[in-house]
Amino acid sequence: MLPAFRAAQQQSNRESTGQWLLIAGGMLLGTVGVFVEEANQHPLVTVLFRCAFGALALLAWGLATGRMNELRLRGKGWWIACATGCLMVVNWALFFAAIPRISIAVATIVFHIQPVWIILFGALVLREAVSPRQWAATLAALCGLVLTTGLVGGAASQASWGSDYALGLLMCLGGSLCYAAVTILANTEKTITPYALAWWQCVTGVAVLAWVPFVFGWPDSALAWAWLAGLGVLHTGLAYAILFAGMARLSLGRIAVLQFVYPLTAVLVDWGVYGRTLNAVQLAGVALMAAALWTIKQPKRDAAGVG
Repeated sequence: MLPAFRAAQQQSNRESTGQWLLIAGGMLLGTVGVFVEEANQHPLVTVLFRCAFGALALLAWGLATGRMNELRLRGKGWWIACATGCLMVVNWALFFAAIPRISIAVATIVFHIQPVWIILFGALVLREAVSPRQWAATLAALCGLVLTTGLVGGAASQASWGSDYALGLLMCLGGSLCYAAVTILANTEKTITPYALAWWQCVTGVAVLAWVPFVFGWPDSALAWAWLAGLGVLHTGLAYAILFAGMARLSLGRIAVLQFVYPLTAVLVDWGVYGRTLNAVQLAGVALMAAALWTIKQPKRDAAGVG
């Protein structure tokens, strides 16, 4: 009985550690919007330096943990890495451009509709089986998305119908489609590890955007550089390491639930730092989206990159 008890105790401790790691990683990612706003750079400049500092941080983590051999790609792994890297560049650029237009909270929540696109793609293109419950959850998630945008609900919705706000929403939807495409592409090549994919995505971003500072300008203050470095080191390197360690200790179902820590933190951070709050209709939309996405989320497809 004693060995069995010890094994159960070790498993419990392992899951508890994994849970706290995922919570910590989600809370860290929830502060991305603050770094983007405070850096105050052109979205493409922000993406470039997130990729640059992120690649360095991930490289350091790979050296420290002996994972460098994972970075060797073979066959179609090269084009998968390049294609997903380009999609991540577009995804981040759209997300960062949307934040000042619609707020950190709304942008983050709208962006998290991406599991719906994966379900729809699987059903309509790949002819995957989707249960009636999943279809109902997909419809509920889309309804929650509409409520969350702030475009429904009296005076608040009327104030939100400006062209800049609508453009920000479209940017987030476009970014979520790009991230869904990254997830789908990543799952066509099982030989690439999540770590290798994340690093090559950052390297691809640096290669694709190397011209950007010469057109839109370099960051002109030490503080701006610090915020950009934080995006790469903290939200790409450290967040990846924390989330990867946590996911290795938990079941897929637990991972799916804990991934909602990210958007919830973004809502709280937007309120605490900038005083921007969601109205009752938007909060109802958030709750509806969370419940629906918990039902349809497919965790095995979520290790496609760094969010």
